Amino acid sequence: MRLPTKPERPNSGTTVPVLPLPTLLSQVLVTFTIEFDNEFEHQMSHRTTNHGSKTGSRQGPWLVSLVMWSNCMQFVGEKGVRVRELEDLARTKTNLNGMERWGYIVVEPDPVDSRPKPTRSAWLIRATPKGQKAQEVWQPLLGAIEERWRARYGKNEIDPLRELLWAVASQFDVELPDCLPILRYGLVSKGPDIKRRVPIASEDRADPLPLSALLSRVLLAFAIEFERESDLSLAISANVLRVLNEKGVPGRDLPFLTGVSKEAIHMAMGILQKERLAVIETEKTGSRIKIIRLTAKGKEAQNAYCRILKIIEERWQTRFGKDTIRSLREHLERLVGEPTAQQSPLFRGLEPYPDGWRASVRKPNTLPHYPMVLHRGGFPDGS
Repeated sequence: MRLPTKPERPNSGTTVPVLPLPTLLSQVLVTFTIEFDNEFEHQMSHRTTNHGSKTGSRQGPWLVSLVMWSNCMQFVGEKGVRVRELEDLARTKTNLNGMERWGYIVVEPDPVDSRPKPTRSAWLIRATPKGQKAQEVWQPLLGAIEERWRARYGKNEIDPLRELLWAVASQFDVELPDCLPILRYGLVSKGPDIKRRVPIASEDRADPLPLSALLSRVLLAFAIEFERESDLSLAISANVLRVLNEKGVPGRDLPFLTGVSKEAIHMAMGILQKERLAVIETEKTGSRIKIIRLTAKGKEAQNAYCRILKIIEERWQTRFGKDTIRSLREHLERLVGEPTAQQSPLFRGLEPYPDGWRASVRKPNTLPHYPMVLHRGGFPDGS
Protein backbone atom coordinates (compact mmCIF):
# COMPACT_ATOMS: atom_id res chain seq x y z
CA MET A 1 0.00 0.00 0.00
CA ARG A 2 1.43 3.37 -1.04
CA LEU A 3 0.44 6.51 0.79
CA PRO A 4 1.31 10.03 -0.36
CA THR A 5 3.61 11.96 1.92
CA LYS A 6 4.43 15.61 2.24
CA PRO A 7 7.76 16.35 3.96
CA GLU A 8 6.44 19.37 5.82
CA ARG A 9 7.17 20.54 9.34
CA PRO A 10 5.40 22.93 11.65
CA ASN A 11 6.60 26.53 11.60
CA SER A 12 8.49 26.83 14.86
CA GLY A 13 8.20 30.62 14.71
CA THR A 14 4.40 30.57 14.97
CA THR A 15 2.96 32.15 18.08
CA VAL A 16 1.07 29.39 19.84
CA PRO A 17 -1.90 30.23 22.07
CA VAL A 18 -1.96 28.61 25.48
CA LEU A 19 -4.47 25.80 25.06
CA PRO A 20 -5.48 23.32 27.79
CA LEU A 21 -3.58 20.04 27.71
CA PRO A 22 -6.69 17.97 26.84
CA THR A 23 -7.43 20.34 23.92
CA LEU A 24 -3.93 19.77 22.52
CA LEU A 25 -4.27 16.00 22.92
CA SER A 26 -7.75 16.10 21.38
CA GLN A 27 -6.83 18.07 18.29
CA VAL A 28 -3.87 15.83 17.50
CA LEU A 29 -6.00 12.71 18.05
CA VAL A 30 -8.90 14.05 15.98
CA THR A 31 -6.56 14.91 13.10
CA PHE A 32 -4.90 11.50 13.16
CA THR A 33 -8.32 9.83 13.22
CA ILE A 34 -9.76 11.84 10.33
CA GLU A 35 -6.68 11.16 8.21
CA PHE A 36 -6.98 7.45 9.04
CA ASP A 37 -10.71 7.49 8.22
CA ASN A 38 -10.18 9.30 4.92
CA GLU A 39 -7.70 6.64 3.83
CA PHE A 40 -10.02 3.80 4.89
CA GLU A 41 -12.92 5.38 3.01
CA HIS A 42 -10.74 5.77 -0.08
CA GLN A 43 -9.61 2.14 -0.11
CA MET A 44 -12.76 0.36 1.11
CA SER A 45 -16.02 -0.12 -0.80
CA HIS A 46 -18.72 1.26 1.48
CA ARG A 47 -22.05 3.02 1.65
CA THR A 48 -23.37 6.13 3.39
CA THR A 49 -26.67 7.99 3.46
CA ASN A 50 -25.77 11.14 1.56
CA HIS A 51 -22.07 11.22 0.86
CA GLY A 52 -19.21 9.37 -0.74
CA SER A 53 -20.68 6.00 -1.75
CA LYS A 54 -18.28 4.48 -4.24
CA THR A 55 -19.64 3.38 -7.60
CA GLY A 56 -20.97 -0.14 -7.34
CA SER A 57 -20.53 -0.23 -3.56
CA ARG A 58 -24.17 -0.21 -2.46
CA GLN A 59 -23.62 -3.66 -0.99
CA GLY A 60 -20.59 -2.52 1.01
CA PRO A 61 -20.68 -2.01 4.78
CA TRP A 62 -21.75 1.28 6.33
CA LEU A 63 -18.85 3.69 6.77
CA VAL A 64 -17.52 3.92 10.33
CA SER A 65 -14.51 5.46 12.08
CA LEU A 66 -11.27 4.28 13.68
CA VAL A 67 -12.96 3.74 17.05
CA MET A 68 -14.96 0.83 15.64
CA TRP A 69 -11.74 -0.90 14.60
CA SER A 70 -10.20 -0.21 18.01
CA ASN A 71 -13.12 -1.34 20.18
CA CYS A 72 -14.45 -4.17 18.02
CA MET A 73 -13.03 -5.37 14.73
CA GLN A 74 -9.38 -5.75 15.77
CA PHE A 75 -10.50 -8.45 18.24
CA VAL A 76 -12.74 -10.47 15.91
CA GLY A 77 -10.41 -13.21 14.70
CA GLU A 78 -11.01 -16.04 12.23
CA LYS A 79 -12.76 -18.13 14.89
CA GLY A 80 -14.74 -15.18 16.21
CA VAL A 81 -14.96 -13.89 19.76
CA ARG A 82 -17.64 -14.36 22.40
CA VAL A 83 -19.82 -11.40 23.26
CA ARG A 84 -18.74 -11.49 26.91
CA GLU A 85 -15.06 -11.54 25.93
CA LEU A 86 -15.11 -8.55 23.58
CA GLU A 87 -15.50 -5.89 26.27
CA ASP A 88 -12.75 -7.56 28.33
CA LEU A 89 -10.39 -7.40 25.35
CA ALA A 90 -11.34 -3.89 24.27
CA ARG A 91 -11.66 -2.55 27.85
CA THR A 92 -14.65 -0.53 26.65
CA LYS A 93 -18.05 -1.11 25.09
CA THR A 94 -18.72 -1.13 21.36
CA ASN A 95 -21.91 -0.51 19.41
CA LEU A 96 -22.46 -4.20 18.78
CA ASN A 97 -25.96 -3.79 17.35
CA GLY A 98 -24.70 -1.08 15.02
CA MET A 99 -21.73 -3.08 13.79
CA GLU A 100 -24.07 -5.98 13.00
CA ARG A 101 -26.63 -3.72 11.31
CA TRP A 102 -23.90 -1.95 9.32
CA GLY A 103 -22.67 -5.22 7.86
CA TYR A 104 -19.35 -5.85 9.62
CA ILE A 105 -20.27 -8.74 11.90
CA VAL A 106 -22.84 -11.41 12.67
CA VAL A 107 -23.74 -12.26 16.26
CA GLU A 108 -25.28 -15.70 16.73
CA PRO A 109 -25.18 -18.77 19.01
CA ASP A 110 -22.05 -20.89 18.88
CA PRO A 111 -22.92 -23.93 16.72
CA VAL A 112 -21.02 -26.22 19.08
CA ASP A 113 -22.97 -24.97 22.12
CA SER A 114 -25.54 -27.71 22.80
CA ARG A 115 -27.63 -25.69 25.25
CA PRO A 116 -31.16 -25.01 23.96
CA LYS A 117 -31.04 -21.29 24.78
CA PRO A 118 -27.50 -20.05 25.48
CA THR A 119 -27.30 -16.53 26.88
CA ARG A 120 -26.36 -13.81 24.43
CA SER A 121 -23.11 -13.22 26.30
CA ALA A 122 -22.03 -16.71 25.14
CA TRP A 123 -22.85 -16.03 21.50
CA LEU A 124 -20.08 -15.67 18.94
CA ILE A 125 -19.20 -12.51 17.04
CA ARG A 126 -17.84 -13.29 13.58
CA ALA A 127 -16.73 -10.97 10.80
CA THR A 128 -18.81 -11.01 7.64
CA PRO A 129 -16.99 -11.14 4.28
CA LYS A 130 -17.39 -7.35 4.17
CA GLY A 131 -16.03 -7.12 7.70
CA GLN A 132 -13.05 -9.28 6.76
CA LYS A 133 -12.28 -6.98 3.83
CA ALA A 134 -12.52 -3.97 6.17
CA GLN A 135 -10.10 -5.67 8.57
CA GLU A 136 -7.60 -6.13 5.74
CA VAL A 137 -7.79 -2.42 4.94
CA TRP A 138 -7.75 -1.24 8.56
CA GLN A 139 -4.94 -3.42 9.92
CA PRO A 140 -1.94 -1.68 8.26
CA LEU A 141 -3.37 1.85 8.35
CA LEU A 142 -2.32 2.87 11.87
CA GLY A 143 1.32 2.22 11.08
CA ALA A 144 1.01 3.77 7.62
CA ILE A 145 -0.51 7.02 8.90
CA GLU A 146 2.08 7.21 11.67
CA GLU A 147 4.86 6.88 9.09
CA ARG A 148 3.19 9.58 7.02
CA TRP A 149 3.26 11.83 10.10
CA ARG A 150 6.98 11.14 10.60
CA ALA A 151 7.60 12.24 7.03
CA ARG A 152 5.39 15.32 7.32
CA TYR A 153 6.24 16.61 10.81
CA GLY A 154 9.61 15.01 11.37
CA LYS A 155 10.75 11.86 13.12
CA ASN A 156 12.25 14.04 15.86
CA GLU A 157 8.75 15.33 16.65
CA ILE A 158 6.69 12.14 16.50
CA ASP A 159 9.06 9.68 18.20
CA PRO A 160 9.65 11.87 21.30
CA LEU A 161 5.90 12.52 21.45
CA ARG A 162 5.30 8.77 21.59
CA GLU A 163 7.86 8.43 24.38
CA LEU A 164 6.31 11.24 26.42
CA LEU A 165 2.80 9.86 26.02
CA TRP A 166 4.02 6.45 27.16
CA ALA A 167 5.88 8.01 30.10
CA VAL A 168 2.49 9.26 31.31
CA ALA A 169 0.30 6.30 30.28
CA SER A 170 2.65 3.72 31.81
CA GLN A 171 2.03 5.24 35.24
CA PHE A 172 -1.73 4.74 35.20
CA ASP A 173 -2.98 2.13 37.66
CA VAL A 174 -5.08 0.36 34.99
CA GLU A 175 -4.75 -0.30 31.27
CA LEU A 176 -7.16 1.96 29.44
CA PRO A 177 -8.67 1.18 26.01
CA ASP A 178 -6.87 1.90 22.76
CA CYS A 179 -9.53 4.46 21.84
CA LEU A 180 -11.87 6.88 23.53
CA PRO A 181 -15.09 5.21 24.67
CA ILE A 182 -18.36 5.94 22.96
CA LEU A 183 -19.80 8.74 25.08
CA ARG A 184 -22.46 7.69 27.59
CA TYR A 185 -25.59 9.54 28.70
CA GLY A 186 -24.59 13.10 29.52
CA LEU A 187 -21.77 12.71 26.96
CA VAL A 188 -19.61 11.31 29.74
CA SER A 189 -16.37 9.39 29.12
CA LYS A 190 -16.26 6.11 31.05
CA GLY A 191 -13.19 3.99 31.74
CA PRO A 192 -13.08 0.20 32.18
CA ASP A 193 -15.24 -1.38 34.87
CA ILE A 194 -13.30 -2.33 38.00
CA LYS A 195 -13.80 -6.05 37.34
CA ARG A 196 -12.35 -5.65 33.85
CA ARG A 197 -9.25 -3.70 34.83
CA VAL A 198 -5.91 -5.21 33.88
CA PRO A 199 -2.30 -4.24 34.67
CA ILE A 200 -0.35 -1.99 32.33
CA ALA A 201 1.49 -3.89 29.59
CA SER A 202 5.08 -3.03 28.77
CA GLU A 203 5.80 -0.76 25.81
CA ASP A 204 8.66 -3.16 24.97
CA ARG A 205 6.13 -5.73 23.76
CA ALA A 206 6.27 -6.99 20.17
CA ASP A 207 3.38 -4.72 19.07
CA PRO A 208 3.94 -1.24 20.53
CA LEU A 209 0.84 0.87 20.95
CA PRO A 210 -0.08 3.02 17.95
CA LEU A 211 0.10 6.78 18.36
CA SER A 212 -3.70 7.05 18.38
CA ALA A 213 -3.92 4.62 21.30
CA LEU A 214 -1.33 6.53 23.34
CA LEU A 215 -3.13 9.82 22.70
CA SER A 216 -6.47 8.23 23.59
CA ARG A 217 -5.27 6.72 26.86
CA VAL A 218 -3.73 9.94 28.14
CA LEU A 219 -6.73 12.01 27.06
CA LEU A 220 -9.22 9.56 28.59
CA ALA A 221 -7.35 9.57 31.89
CA PHE A 222 -7.60 13.37 31.97
CA ALA A 223 -11.31 13.25 31.09
CA ILE A 224 -12.08 10.70 33.81
CA GLU A 225 -10.28 12.84 36.37
CA PHE A 226 -12.07 15.97 35.15
CA GLU A 227 -15.48 14.34 35.35
CA ARG A 228 -14.91 13.18 38.92
CA GLU A 229 -14.72 16.86 39.89
CA SER A 230 -17.19 18.41 37.45
CA ASP A 231 -20.96 18.21 37.21
CA LEU A 232 -20.63 18.45 33.43
CA SER A 233 -18.72 16.21 31.04
CA LEU A 234 -15.49 17.33 29.41
CA ALA A 235 -17.02 16.77 25.97
CA ILE A 236 -19.79 19.30 26.62
CA SER A 237 -17.62 21.73 28.57
CA ALA A 238 -14.74 21.85 26.11
CA ASN A 239 -16.85 22.14 22.98
CA VAL A 240 -20.22 23.82 23.46
CA LEU A 241 -20.08 25.42 26.93
CA ARG A 242 -16.69 26.96 26.12
CA VAL A 243 -17.94 29.06 23.17
CA LEU A 244 -21.18 30.35 24.75
CA ASN A 245 -21.63 33.63 26.59
CA GLU A 246 -24.30 35.57 28.43
CA LYS A 247 -25.02 37.86 25.46
CA GLY A 248 -25.92 34.94 23.20
CA VAL A 249 -24.43 33.07 20.24
CA PRO A 250 -26.40 32.18 17.07
CA GLY A 251 -27.07 28.46 17.14
CA ARG A 252 -26.18 28.14 13.45
CA ASP A 253 -22.62 29.31 14.28
CA LEU A 254 -21.88 26.53 16.77
CA PRO A 255 -20.63 23.89 14.29
CA PHE A 256 -18.18 26.47 12.89
CA LEU A 257 -17.06 27.61 16.35
CA THR A 258 -16.68 24.14 17.88
CA GLY A 259 -15.67 21.88 14.99
CA VAL A 260 -18.30 19.30 15.98
CA SER A 261 -21.42 18.12 14.17
CA LYS A 262 -24.93 19.51 14.50
CA GLU A 263 -26.04 16.18 15.96
CA ALA A 264 -23.40 16.34 18.71
CA ILE A 265 -24.30 19.96 19.47
CA HIS A 266 -27.98 19.02 19.71
CA MET A 267 -27.16 16.32 22.27
CA ALA A 268 -24.99 18.71 24.28
CA MET A 269 -27.66 21.41 24.22
CA GLY A 270 -30.18 18.94 25.60
CA ILE A 271 -28.00 18.53 28.69
CA LEU A 272 -27.25 22.25 29.03
CA GLN A 273 -30.94 23.13 28.85
CA LYS A 274 -31.95 20.37 31.24
CA GLU A 275 -29.42 21.59 33.79
CA ARG A 276 -30.52 25.22 33.19
CA LEU A 277 -27.04 26.21 32.11
CA ALA A 278 -28.17 27.64 28.77
CA VAL A 279 -31.37 28.83 27.13
CA ILE A 280 -32.43 29.01 23.48
CA GLU A 281 -34.20 32.19 22.46
CA THR A 282 -35.45 33.73 19.22
CA GLU A 283 -33.23 36.59 18.08
CA LYS A 284 -36.21 38.92 17.64
CA THR A 285 -39.92 38.74 16.97
CA GLY A 286 -40.59 37.03 13.65
CA SER A 287 -36.99 35.89 13.24
CA ARG A 288 -36.08 32.24 12.65
CA ILE A 289 -32.58 32.71 14.05
CA LYS A 290 -32.07 31.00 17.40
CA ILE A 291 -29.73 32.50 19.97
CA ILE A 292 -28.13 30.36 22.67
CA ARG A 293 -27.32 32.22 25.85
CA LEU A 294 -25.56 31.16 29.03
CA THR A 295 -27.49 31.56 32.25
CA ALA A 296 -25.79 32.77 35.42
CA LYS A 297 -25.49 29.12 36.44
CA GLY A 298 -23.99 28.34 33.05
CA LYS A 299 -21.38 31.07 33.48
CA GLU A 300 -20.41 29.50 36.80
CA ALA A 301 -20.06 26.13 35.06
CA GLN A 302 -17.88 27.73 32.38
CA ASN A 303 -15.61 29.22 35.04
CA ALA A 304 -15.49 25.86 36.83
CA TYR A 305 -14.41 24.17 33.58
CA CYS A 306 -11.41 26.49 33.26
CA ARG A 307 -10.54 26.18 36.93
CA ILE A 308 -10.65 22.36 36.99
CA LEU A 309 -8.51 22.11 33.85
CA LYS A 310 -5.80 24.20 35.51
CA ILE A 311 -5.97 22.22 38.76
CA ILE A 312 -5.63 18.86 37.01
CA GLU A 313 -2.75 19.95 34.78
CA GLU A 314 -0.87 21.23 37.85
CA ARG A 315 -1.66 17.96 39.62
CA TRP A 316 -0.29 16.01 36.65
CA GLN A 317 2.96 17.96 36.83
CA THR A 318 3.37 16.68 40.37
CA ARG A 319 2.25 13.13 39.58
CA PHE A 320 4.05 12.52 36.29
CA GLY A 321 6.88 15.03 36.51
CA LYS A 322 6.96 18.71 35.68
CA ASP A 323 9.51 18.19 32.91
CA THR A 324 7.47 15.36 31.36
CA ILE A 325 4.25 17.38 31.19
CA ARG A 326 6.08 20.50 30.02
CA SER A 327 7.82 18.57 27.22
CA LEU A 328 4.59 16.82 26.26
CA ARG A 329 2.84 20.17 26.04
CA GLU A 330 5.65 21.65 23.92
CA HIS A 331 5.54 18.80 21.38
CA LEU A 332 1.75 19.00 21.14
CA GLU A 333 1.83 22.79 20.79
CA ARG A 334 4.22 22.56 17.85
CA LEU A 335 1.87 20.16 16.09
CA VAL A 336 -1.28 22.18 16.83
CA GLY A 337 0.20 25.64 16.25
CA GLU A 338 -2.40 28.37 15.83
CA PRO A 339 -5.55 26.18 16.02
CA THR A 340 -7.30 27.34 12.83
CA ALA A 341 -7.51 25.92 9.34
CA GLN A 342 -5.40 28.80 8.03
CA GLN A 343 -2.55 28.40 10.54
CA SER A 344 -2.44 24.97 12.18
CA PRO A 345 0.07 22.44 10.78
CA LEU A 346 -2.48 19.72 11.57
CA PHE A 347 -4.76 20.82 8.74
CA ARG A 348 -2.09 19.84 6.18
CA GLY A 349 -3.20 16.23 6.47
CA LEU A 350 -6.95 16.84 6.47
CA GLU A 351 -7.55 17.41 2.77
CA PRO A 352 -10.06 14.67 1.86
CA TYR A 353 -10.00 12.61 -1.32
CA PRO A 354 -12.33 14.08 -3.97
CA ASP A 355 -14.67 11.08 -3.64
CA GLY A 356 -14.76 11.25 0.18
CA TRP A 357 -17.80 12.47 2.08
CA ARG A 358 -15.80 15.20 3.82
CA ALA A 359 -15.02 16.72 0.40
CA SER A 360 -18.73 17.44 -0.08
CA VAL A 361 -19.33 19.28 3.20
CA ARG A 362 -18.10 22.58 4.61
CA LYS A 363 -14.46 22.47 5.63
CA PRO A 364 -13.92 23.00 9.37
CA ASN A 365 -12.22 26.13 10.61
CA THR A 366 -11.24 24.55 13.91
CA LEU A 367 -11.00 21.12 15.48
CA PRO A 368 -12.95 19.81 18.48
CA HIS A 369 -11.54 20.62 21.90
CA TYR A 370 -12.64 17.11 22.90
CA PRO A 371 -13.66 14.30 20.53
CA MET A 372 -17.41 13.75 20.25
CA VAL A 373 -17.37 9.96 19.81
CA LEU A 374 -21.01 8.94 19.40
CA HIS A 375 -22.82 5.65 18.74
CA ARG A 376 -23.37 6.86 15.15
CA GLY A 377 -20.10 5.30 13.95
CA GLY A 378 -17.50 6.73 16.30
CA PHE A 379 -16.40 9.71 14.18
CA PRO A 380 -14.31 12.11 16.29
CA ASP A 381 -16.43 15.17 15.48
CA GLY A 382 -19.76 13.42 16.07
CA SER A 383 -20.57 13.17 12.34
